[in-house]
Amino acid sequence: MILFIHRKDLRTIDLPAFDAIHSAGVASLHVLILDPFLLRKERYLEHSGYNFLTQVARLHQDYILAGKQLHILYGEPDIVVKKLVQTHPIEQILVHTDYTPYAVKRDKQLNATASSLGIRFQTYSGSMLCDLDEFMEWSGRAEPYKVFTPFYRRWRTFLTERFRPPYSTGIKDLQTASLEQSVATTFRVPDEVERLLRQLSSRTNDLDAYRKLDHFLSENLQDYTVRRDKYAEDGTSRISRYLNTGAISVRMIYTRLTEEERGAEEWLRQLAWRDFYLLQARLDADFFNYENVFDLTSLGTRHFEAWSQGNTGIPVIDAAMHQLNETGWMPNRLRMITAMFLTKNLGCPFIYGERYFRLKLSDYDNVLNRGGWLWSSSLGFDASPYFRIMNPVTQSQTHDPSGSYIRTWLPELTELSDKEIHLPRPGAIVDLKSSRALAIETYKQILQSKKKAASSSLLFFL
Repeated sequence: MILFIHRKDLRTIDLPAFDAIHSAGVASLHVLILDPFLLRKERYLEHSGYNFLTQVARLHQDYILAGKQLHILYGEPDIVVKKLVQTHPIEQILVHTDYTPYAVKRDKQLNATASSLGIRFQTYSGSMLCDLDEFMEWSGRAEPYKVFTPFYRRWRTFLTERFRPPYSTGIKDLQTASLEQSVATTFRVPDEVERLLRQLSSRTNDLDAYRKLDHFLSENLQDYTVRRDKYAEDGTSRISRYLNTGAISVRMIYTRLTEEERGAEEWLRQLAWRDFYLLQARLDADFFNYENVFDLTSLGTRHFEAWSQGNTGIPVIDAAMHQLNETGWMPNRLRMITAMFLTKNLGCPFIYGERYFRLKLSDYDNVLNRGGWLWSSSLGFDASPYFRIMNPVTQSQTHDPSGSYIRTWLPELTELSDKEIHLPRPGAIVDLKSSRALAIETYKQILQSKKKAASSSLLFFL
């Protein structure tokens, strides 16, 4: 028997591990382990955790509709696996790879446990469009690309020549096994989480990611280049909450995208940025450690609370934070504007904003979130130059001239004129001009402070 463990691959098609199970021709036990560490402090009630459990509920329904079995357990993965091996004739464990420090540590332990039990532990890459090892060998490089544009050009050529189409095996092709009752009892999901999963299961019919993708490609893709930064119009796909949990296949997205004749290139660049950050997470030894590589002691958290609650007095910043807090969503341009405002104008270390987005973004992904915050704070590969600081007022005037977005999320400002509504309010917590000048000088010194200390991944990043 093969044990397959779902993690950030919450779908039942286009999974390389499914192809391997099908080729083996044996029964497989499919489990999803809810890790107490990842759900601690009621994170499942935050937007990021709520979306994850939403996709878990939908995955469970997909198994049921296919007449197959998925067992949702709660416990530390290593302990759960040991119990599963004790009670089932498991000969092999299959998972899809994750690259965060916590995931790496977890899988190292699982591998050691499997080895001690005489069981093979096999990982498969299923989250990227380009296979890392194949791409690096094909491009003739030993070092990672540090600048996006040359990476993008090679990435596009690589996919044109070597794109690996979606895997053919689906859950319907597999023979899934039952779970021993003693295991189900020992690792029973807590009542409050179980109730939430049941509630979410009742609305999974509204969560068809592929239907949403088809709608975007047919209705909005052609105008994406023009509308993607007009955040008041919401011209983006919002597919990221499915993509970042693995509820939709990036290979299937790419396949559909290449069938389109207009508007595909700019959206494809967003998928390239995704691979760019995922590659960095594996190849840049400092990716999860830049807060220790640079001296950030000149920064502080004085204004973090006001920023997080949308009380800065800068209308577009406050509107964006209100949308995030209420809905779990923020358009990408506003993510850049709010992140740069926190790190530069408010002089706050990026890790505070990164942690906050970790909880509040419904489409949260550890690697992509960190990549965005590193970019905004001028750290890491191909980050924004330290002297580039977005002016939130100018950005608001440019991308939403009428101020309709601000009026939506800050209704108390509705009566202001289209000119006034973008401007800092009386009592704004920071002066944009003077804080910009200070930020340029501060970040210039920060970038000169790079330490030569050995990298050590921080395990509190999930």
